[in-house]
Amino acid sequence: MRKLPCFIFAFTIMLASALTFAGCHSGAKGSDANAAETPSATVVAVARGSIVHKLNLAGQFQPYQVIDVHAKVSGYIRHIYVDIGDKVHQGQVLAILEVPELDAQLRGTGAELARSKDEITRAEHEVSRTESEHSALHNDYKRLKQASASQPGLIAEQELDDAQSKDLASEARVDAAKSALAAAKQQSEGAKADNERVGDLADYTRVTAPLDGVIIWRYADTGALIQAGTSSDTQSLPIVKLSQSTLLRLRLPVPEDAVEFIHEGATVTVNVDAIHRSFEGKVVRFTRNLNLATRTMETEIDVDNKDLSLTPGEYANTTIELERHDNVLTVPVQSVIRNGSQQSVLVVDASHHVQTRNIVTGLQGSNLIEVKSGLAEGDLVITGNQSNYQPGESVMTNLQPSTALDIDEEKSGGTK
Repeated sequence: MRKLPCFIFAFTIMLASALTFAGCHSGAKGSDANAAETPSATVVAVARGSIVHKLNLAGQFQPYQVIDVHAKVSGYIRHIYVDIGDKVHQGQVLAILEVPELDAQLRGTGAELARSKDEITRAEHEVSRTESEHSALHNDYKRLKQASASQPGLIAEQELDDAQSKDLASEARVDAAKSALAAAKQQSEGAKADNERVGDLADYTRVTAPLDGVIIWRYADTGALIQAGTSSDTQSLPIVKLSQSTLLRLRLPVPEDAVEFIHEGATVTVNVDAIHRSFEGKVVRFTRNLNLATRTMETEIDVDNKDLSLTPGEYANTTIELERHDNVLTVPVQSVIRNGSQQSVLVVDASHHVQTRNIVTGLQGSNLIEVKSGLAEGDLVITGNQSNYQPGESVMTNLQPSTALDIDEEKSGGTK
């Protein structure tokens, strides 16, 4: 009979323990359910970084200058000293022409120049003779005049008039001699100019290189008759074609949407696959005009080629840095929500609640976009599936690392 109260007591303790365990287990399930109901959001901290916009273009090397070397005078080629592929220097003799009639003209103008110099000498002597004669006659007239003035009637008027007439006549002969001397000098200048002209033409029988370069074509051989290349009306044959290949132009067709970023001095990275060579150049000129057929603007880079390692006509792959914004606030491109002209992001605040922030953006790269206003460094922005979140909603954050540099390389034609 004493065992029954003990049994009842033990049963009561077990029942209380079971109820307590059940209550605790129910509370744990409630906590897990609340945690499962809070959504998770992938976020990135707003950070400072650099965004670079580059353009990749294919370019072609062109000689800095290409000229046809013509003869200034007509004649037969006596000697030609160069052939295709030869490197020549400015002033180097390329060919010598034979022009027999030009030699005769040169001798004739030389003789005429010598004759004109002799005429000047004769005229100078004539001036000296007439001046001496005038001096003597003038002095005679002065003496007669003075004697007549001191003793009137001593000198006959007829004699005085004859002396005066001779004085005036001798003065006129002096003026004539001086005029003849001036004419002789002018004639001599004309003879000298004609001699120099023919001499210059004779010098043109030596055809020289007007610049440093490479002979890329030869049109004539020894004995060929060459016409003077002095008029566009005559189809004169050049002697050689000369290319200034020691300095090249690298021409790039910049597409229309990149024209506004092109400026003199812009850095260009050049890769020449044919010779496995890379180097940097600078934009030196551009046409400031779009080709209506291709909608591109020709842009040039000068490339030093003294060793002739680059060949005109070769292609090169180039990269031009169009824009670069350093130390700016950036967020991932996929974090930006666009609604017409308005742009915004979803920000998770310190209490883990979602907020909408309107922002103003700048330069956009392939992964990052510049934020000019609306965010501060360190703000957490949601980077994807923004439609799954509502302003004011509580979320758990999954922080991803930020990117510090975004280089956006655009291919020619507007494709990235």
